[in-house]
Amino acid sequence: MPLTASIPDRRYDLDWIRVGAFFLLILYHVGMFYVPWEWHVKSPHPVEELELAMFLTNPWRLTLLFLVSGAATRFMADKVTVGKLTGARIARLLPPLLFAMLVIVPPQSYYQIVEYAAAHGTPVTAWSYGDFWLKYVTGSGHWCSPDGCLITPTWNHMWFVAYLLVYTLVLAGLLLIWRRLGDHLQSAAEAVLRGPGLILWPILFLGLLRATLYPRFGETHALVGDHYVHAVSFSAFLLGFGLAKSEVLRQRLISARWPALGLAIAGYLGWATYAYVYRGDTPIPPEWMRLVMRFVHPTDAWCSIAAILGFGARHLNRGGPVLRYLTLGVFPFYLVHQTLIVVMAHHLAKLGLPQPLEALILIVLTFAGCFATYEVVRRVPGVRILFGLKGDQPPAEASRPPVFA
Repeated sequence: MPLTASIPDRRYDLDWIRVGAFFLLILYHVGMFYVPWEWHVKSPHPVEELELAMFLTNPWRLTLLFLVSGAATRFMADKVTVGKLTGARIARLLPPLLFAMLVIVPPQSYYQIVEYAAAHGTPVTAWSYGDFWLKYVTGSGHWCSPDGCLITPTWNHMWFVAYLLVYTLVLAGLLLIWRRLGDHLQSAAEAVLRGPGLILWPILFLGLLRATLYPRFGETHALVGDHYVHAVSFSAFLLGFGLAKSEVLRQRLISARWPALGLAIAGYLGWATYAYVYRGDTPIPPEWMRLVMRFVHPTDAWCSIAAILGFGARHLNRGGPVLRYLTLGVFPFYLVHQTLIVVMAHHLAKLGLPQPLEALILIVLTFAGCFATYEVVRRVPGVRILFGLKGDQPPAEASRPPVFA
């Protein structure tokens, strides 16, 4: 097959990568309970060494998800009008976002407040969860600490869905002006990402963003003012939109998979060592090292993504019932997983179990809860739409799964 040929109308490798990335995200959020980093609930026995494992996916996991989401959007955009694309994405993303903010996310904030109050000698006993929820939805809780106030309603982990919805709407506006945007992005990507440029240019681009925008804006996930995250994530979304149907880039990524993996490992070792040694800015790293790490981090991030895309394109080219099932389940899994982790971790920590056993139980119960939720909601037409599933499909899903973009 010539390199300029179009690939099939579906990329099973990207479906597998999406599923794998979301499963890794679940494990990452389990890890957030145990590392010393700030999170909604925390283990009474934090494990600093676990940070090194968290750095394995921390630099690239969400950028990869935005990239494959952009690719999935390309396949849909090429089949329907801009209006239908916009309507379908709003119908798929907005109801779950609102439902999660009002129903799924509140327990995370509740247990965050409970643990903060207990840690400061003022256990929350004066009001029920119902009392809390009314204050949560009306934004009248006034839950503040020296670090700031908890603003509710909030979206917590659902920020990814909110950003994805906004990026899709922006893309739809661009498509109204420039209907062949995907083809032009594909041509541009093929022209730029060739030879050493496949690795070098994305690293330089991400490094410049990290050297300029990150020190000033950081990462907030608050939508407004989150300029660094938007620059990285929307760029990844557009790149995915452009490369989705490119056999040229697919073959280049396959050829570059081993060098990319080697550079990803080197980047991880450099970034993880730096971040672990200088955690908490104690000791304070020299300025020259900060600048170098602005580019080591993107080396880890992009080379990991390139390696995953390359190995995926080489080895993950088959669909089947397992992939169909998991592709449909990804969105419900994402909606409920963090709340399951927060609630179960809070209560498991009180049992005094050995920490490895506690962590294993938490992982098993989280995945079991995700599968159970999916099995229930996929059978209830009126509920399906709240979990990102088409409301008119029967429990026996269609043989060709809808794309979660």
